Amino acid sequence: KPKTVNLRLRAINCYLEFIGKDKWKMPFVRVQQKAFLENVISEADYKYFKKCLKKDNELYWYFVIRFLAATGARVSELIQIKIEHIEIGYFDLYTKGGKLRRLYIPKKLRTETLEWLGENNRSSGYLFLNRYGDRITTRGISQQLKNYADKYGLDKKVVYPHSFRHRYAKNFLEKYNDIALLADLMGHESIETTRIY
Repeated sequence: KPKTVNLRLRAINCYLEFIGKDKWKMPFVRVQQKAFLENVISEADYKYFKKCLKKDNELYWYFVIRFLAATGARVSELIQIKIEHIEIGYFDLYTKGGKLRRLYIPKKLRTETLEWLGENNRSSGYLFLNRYGDRITTRGISQQLKNYADKYGLDKKVVYPHSFRHRYAKNFLEKYNDIALLADLMGHESIETTRIY
């Protein structure tokens, strides 16, 4: 991907600068900014996915996708959510731009999650743990979502953590049509990023 190529080029150019070979530096690849989003899970697929996970009693993964789609969290933010945050209903975090952002957890989701945690005798610590009892990694989540997409016959191109964040944004705009508020909720540095939705 052009983004990856540019990342590598930046590293090479920094090294060339360091060894005093500035004239060898290479230009970056131009990245055409898309004005629209592709590969976003549809509302129907999202509902089907939730239903399948619930039916198979895969509640852990049911809550992973519910939290991604209901809060608009990035996967790196999702893994930081603690049970204590669910009790108070929100989670304060610092975003990519170093700004403070508040993730709100909808009441219905809070009630459902606390009930599930109660059944599993959990009352504190990170919400999403791996099988060793440590906080799950972002890669662990991405991989498992792909496995479930396979299992339930969903298009793997639309089943990845960020896809649910996109779903959140699209649903929000359909409901409230307030791009400035959405930019704020999603922690976008620039409203131009939000405009893609």
